[in-house]
Order: sequence, then structure tokens, then C-alpha cells
Amino acid sequence: MRYYALACDYDGTLASGGRVPPETLGALRSLRESGRKLILVTGRRLADLRTVFQQLDLFDRVVAENGAVLLAPERREERQLAEPPGPEFVRALARRGVAPLAAGRVVVATTRPHEVVVLAVIRELGLELQVVFNRDAVMVLPSGVNKGTGLRAALDELALSPHNVVGIGDAENDHGFLELCGCAVAVADALPAVRRRADLVTAGGNGRGVVELVDRLLRDDLAAVGARHLRLGRTPDGREVRVQALGENVLIAGTSGAGKSTLAAGLLEQLGEGGYQFCIVDPEGDYQALEGAVALGDAGHPPSVREVVQLLERPSQNVSVNLLGIGLDHRPAFSEELLIAVLELRARTGRPHWIVIDEAHHLLPANWAPAALTLPRALHGVLMITVHPNHVSPAILSAVDVVIALGKAPRQTLGNFASGRGTPVPDGPALDDLPSGEALAWRPADARSPVRFQGVVPRAERRRHRRKYADGELPPERSFYFRGPEGKLNLRAQNLRMFLQVADGVDEATWVHHLRSGDVARWLRDAIKDPDLARAVAALEDRELSAAESRRRVRALIEERYTEAA
Repeated sequence: MRYYALACDYDGTLASGGRVPPETLGALRSLRESGRKLILVTGRRLADLRTVFQQLDLFDRVVAENGAVLLAPERREERQLAEPPGPEFVRALARRGVAPLAAGRVVVATTRPHEVVVLAVIRELGLELQVVFNRDAVMVLPSGVNKGTGLRAALDELALSPHNVVGIGDAENDHGFLELCGCAVAVADALPAVRRRADLVTAGGNGRGVVELVDRLLRDDLAAVGARHLRLGRTPDGREVRVQALGENVLIAGTSGAGKSTLAAGLLEQLGEGGYQFCIVDPEGDYQALEGAVALGDAGHPPSVREVVQLLERPSQNVSVNLLGIGLDHRPAFSEELLIAVLELRARTGRPHWIVIDEAHHLLPANWAPAALTLPRALHGVLMITVHPNHVSPAILSAVDVVIALGKAPRQTLGNFASGRGTPVPDGPALDDLPSGEALAWRPADARSPVRFQGVVPRAERRRHRRKYADGELPPERSFYFRGPEGKLNLRAQNLRMFLQVADGVDEATWVHHLRSGDVARWLRDAIKDPDLARAVAALEDRELSAAESRRRVRALIEERYTEAA
């Protein structure tokens, strides 16, 4: 299920002439019985609303006074979301002959054409107030308060994301909350400006339009309406390559240093900017310092599933789960337990919108079969990253919608995926190694050939692993060893800071041997996973530089990216 709540305007949407037809109430009850939440979003004052509508307890939350008051009907609890203009403002309007004139807990309301007097009084008193129109109604509210801010407060209480909400309205003051929703719907008799900006316009007006919308939600969850997308990049002829922001599974595969993390960072940046919640399963601590996500766990403190779910209960909270404190043999079992718990949360709330699994061949290996037989069918919104797609569980590969191949032999990478999944290898011409920044995208269910594209570059390019690689402890197999031209040494550098320290102390022959044989660039690319730094160091290999000068330049390149920042 994609949409977990319906947010409705009252006058002109649910109600006609102030009254809600019985068939509209019946549709709302059916929607609530499906497990979805109902939120009423109105410009009316609560006291006024109660005189014309006695079914407020049908709604989980009521946003009243155009976003200034929030009611929880089951608790009969009202919450004021803004400060009122004050009695002097109301008295000044009354003295000017403004009528009708009504003051709620926050809103002050009248009708056209009194907006001219209202604006004059606001200027005279020097107040920070705004005038909001709803057809002939004129409402005065504190600056920044609207139906959108009120709906967000309601969603925070219900632990729901706006992306999982459908909104329906008809008039000017509905723009604020419709723009917030994952899908914006206008009834047939809505104002033209509202219809133009809606994802869907109903065939019927007022309550008939709401009944029509509810029917579609119950039938197919608006499957063909309002899809948002994430950008992967552009083809050579300028066409945009995209994936759906909700509902698709993506696998990024390729050789070490090919740019998998850069492409993943670009997608994560778009998710963060778009307000989509994500949870990263991070085996090596690569996302420990990711902006916008709380990191749980480290080498000395393994994370717990309970901690992860507690953080994800908050719609705006992203989480990175560091598995360094969990033994390699235990990580697949932990990952399965975490995946099932996160999917249970998603079944209740629609969140997190994305689950990111790095090193998927380790966490979801080929011999791994999920305990829950329905797990692969329940997967959507999963981003997996791997060097070896054929080593990932076939049950998981079967759920992949889009495969992205980068680096060396991309056709072989796609072939490895197809082999692991048990599907035919994609057609298309042979392709040599892809240059940095380019990739192939293939939809296994699509008859078309893979598409070549230039990947999106994140605006805030992440300088990955700074502190980890500058001062951390790399395992022995990923450390650098100064052995010398005759292999007489065995000096281990377990991080970049130690590498620079040892490099300064070894003899010139040892340093020149490792630099010119490509050992240093290879280590930076494969173990430190920094292809840009590796290329910069490789450019020094064949130059006629003294040992002292080449050491100085390599140190400057490393310190620029890592040790100074760390």
C-alpha cells in the first residue's frame, strides 16, 4: 500500500451547502476500515464545524482554522498551533464596520470585500499577519500558518509521511496542504488554479468526487497517478534516465572504484531533499558520517533492531546501521531480522520509503533463503549495492526492477546478474569498460536493451570515509604493506595517517618501487575506495620526480582529502 491517509477539505469538497451527503460518509467509513487514516482540513472554527457536522470522530485528526488549530477527536484534545492576532485587532475591525466578523482561537474571519479594510488595519497596527482567501471568505492568520502547516502537525502526531497521503480540495486556501501531499486531487468543480496543479481531477464535484476518489484508492491505491521520480542521469542524446521515487527495487553493481557509491550518494541526496525516509544497512561503516542520517553502531557497539525501529518511528528521521560490531558470519541473520522488522514498520506506516543495503552479496548471499516466504514479494523501495551480483540471493534478485552496471566489463556485470537471477542475458552490442561517471541501466522485465547514461553527480559530493581511513583500523587484508623491491620489509600501514608516517621513514628505493609499480594507486582505489585520489597518484608514477618530491606530492593529495579534514 502506498497511501495510508486521506486529507479532505470540508466546504466545497466533502460538503455542499455545509452538509456531507450520506454516501460520502459511507465512503469515508469504508476507507477507514481499510486501515487508512482520515484527516479533515478546514478553514472553519471548531465550534462552527460542530454545529453542522456531528461525525468528527470519524476522523483521526481535524485541522481547523486554516491550519491554526489541531483536534484529536478520540482524546477530545485541542491544540493551538499559533498565537492569535489579539483583541485590539478585532476591535479595530469592528470600529471600521467590518461585518460579519468572527474570531476563533487564532483565526479572524470575514468576507469580501472587507479585505481592503483588513489590510489597512494590519498596516496601521504594524502586525505580522496574512490574509487568506477561500472563495468569498476572508481569513486573517499569523504569517506562515496555512492548511499545509496544520496538516504537517497532524501527520507528525500520526507518525505519517506526506508522501503517503492523498489530499483533496477545491479552493485557494487548499494549495498549502495539497502541495504537501504525495498525491493532490481536485474535485471537478474546484477553482481552475487548483485543477491545474492537481495530479488528478475527479469526474464528480463535491462529495461525489470524494466517493470517486475513495473507490479508486480501495481498488488500486491510485497506482497510475502522481508517480514521482529520482534522476539517475542522462543519455548521450539528453533523455533523462529515472526510477520511481516509491515502489521500485534498484541494484547498483560494478567493479571496485567504478563509482557505485557516487551514484548511490546522488540518489540518497535526492531522497533527503525530497523528504523520503531511508534506512541504510552499512556493513563497513562507509555511511557513518552521512549528513541527514543518525548512525547506529560502531566497531565496539553493535546496533540492535529495536534501536533502529524506534528511530524510524519518526517520519523525518533517517538511519544508517553500522554492522562493524557484528561478526561476518552473523551479519546475514541480523540483516534478515532487521529487514523483516523494517518491513513490518513499513506495512503500518508506509515508511521507510527506501532500504539501502550496501555489500549486498555479503548480507544477502546466494545461499540465503528468507525465512518469510513472502519476503521477496513484499520488497519494494530497496537499493542494493554490490561488486558481485551473481553472489546475491536469487530470491532477492527476482524482485529487482532496475539494474545499473558501472566500471569494467559492464556487459559481464549484467550477465552475472542475469545468471544469478536465472534470466536471459540482455541483448545489445558488446561494450568495453565504461569511463568514470557513465553507467548502463537495464530493466529485466523490459524487452529493450540496456541504456547507457552519464550518472547524476550529487551537488554535495561526499568525501567518503575520511575519519575511518585517516585514523581507523583497516583489516590486515586491506592494509598497505611496504615490502621494498626485494621483499625484505613487512611494514604495515592500517590507515592513511600511518601510511604517510611509514612512507616518510622508508628508504628511497622502497618508496619509488611501490609508487612506480602502481601499488600505491591500486591500494587507494581498491582498499580506500577513492578512484579520484588513485588517478591523481597514478599520474605521478611515470614522472621523473625525485623520491622526496613524489613523497611530498602524494602527502599533499592525501591530506587535502582526508587527514586535514579529519
